[in-house]
Amino acid sequence: MRVMVIAPHMDDEVLGVGGTIARHVDQGDALTVCIVANRAYDHAYKADDIQNEMAATRLAQDILGYPGLSFLNLPDEQLDRSLRDVIVPLESVYNDVKPEVVYLCHRGDTNQDHNAVFRAGMVVCRALSAHRAKRVLCYEVPSSTDQSGPFPESTFTPNFYVDIEPYLRRKIDALRCYQRELRDYPHPRSTEGLEIYARKRGCEVGLKAAEAFLIVRDLWL
Repeated sequence: MRVMVIAPHMDDEVLGVGGTIARHVDQGDALTVCIVANRAYDHAYKADDIQNEMAATRLAQDILGYPGLSFLNLPDEQLDRSLRDVIVPLESVYNDVKPEVVYLCHRGDTNQDHNAVFRAGMVVCRALSAHRAKRVLCYEVPSSTDQSGPFPESTFTPNFYVDIEPYLRRKIDALRCYQRELRDYPHPRSTEGLEIYARKRGCEVGLKAAEAFLIVRDLWL
């Protein structure tokens, strides 16, 4: 299958879908990760910081083993200014890849860039577009999805699970590539926190480790 992961920032692909990415690769699927935004730290842009983070993404790519990587290089913290500016380049990558499966961040994430990427992704992946992905799933991002608050419209309610027990170590090793984004436990974006997330999701469905998703659309593959 052709698979596309749409990630708002560098590291979201690992946090949300790292184990599933490695599983797709081992199954022989053609996988592309599209990173939408570059990086600003303390609300400031520095070319060296962005290049270092891109290098970290490529190191994580090597660990997870996927072949396709695309950077849209849109401005961090500003994606919600114009949804069209996200839709147009994202649609170009989507039409090139023609994915059968798309992984997209969740609309309830407490990050304005994630909200914008979700909305743009829903436009790009709409069922009546020139190319229709047969399966579209939302993933959770530790430290963002879990901070949405007690609002029904923001709640992440997974209805699809992927067994990542054989890939959990690779997911954690890939996260270690993002040294600037790592935090100490009990922060969700720590290596320990990431493992706890996977173990907890696994417990929900009788697995040792899992990633959880919310199906937006699922046609027979």
